[in-house]
Amino acid sequence: MRIQILALVSLFVLTLSCKNKQESNSTAGVEVNKSQEITEQEISKLKYIDYALDEKTEDAIEDWAQYRQLRDVIDDVKEGDLSFFNDNEKAIKLLLKELKDDIPETIASSSILARILVVETKFYKLESLSNLSTTSKEELLEAIQEFLVSFSNLNLQMNKKIEFDTRTIERP
Repeated sequence: MRIQILALVSLFVLTLSCKNKQESNSTAGVEVNKSQEITEQEISKLKYIDYALDEKTEDAIEDWAQYRQLRDVIDDVKEGDLSFFNDNEKAIKLLLKELKDDIPETIASSSILARILVVETKFYKLESLSNLSTTSKEELLEAIQEFLVSFSNLNLQMNKKIEFDTRTIERP
């Protein structure tokens, strides 16, 4: 009889101690995620050249809705808001697929497609790092910088394409 009571008491103590360990582990995970939070000031300190679109380029891509959506994501990232990357896999795949498929004919070229591919690669890298709890703040800032640089290079390449296409060379 004493063995049964002793076994019940030890089982009760064992279940209580296991529950306390699980609660302490879950609070540690929250602290890791809070240490990953990126602020707008930290992103503004990143060193890269941010190319803006020329007026002619803006006119050429005014109907390209996926580019505007990507630009909105970029604006959110610059403010430190990475919520678009959290559990949004279908929307991300759809955005990137349509971005490549719906390129306006005026800027469609292999150089633009190459830059879009780089943006897509950096987009997926940033998504994966932002969803990992083991990512350090430095790694996340580096991925953000690479993503912003790739988008800036896409803008530069579109500007160059439109400038080259509108240039008229007269031969003597």
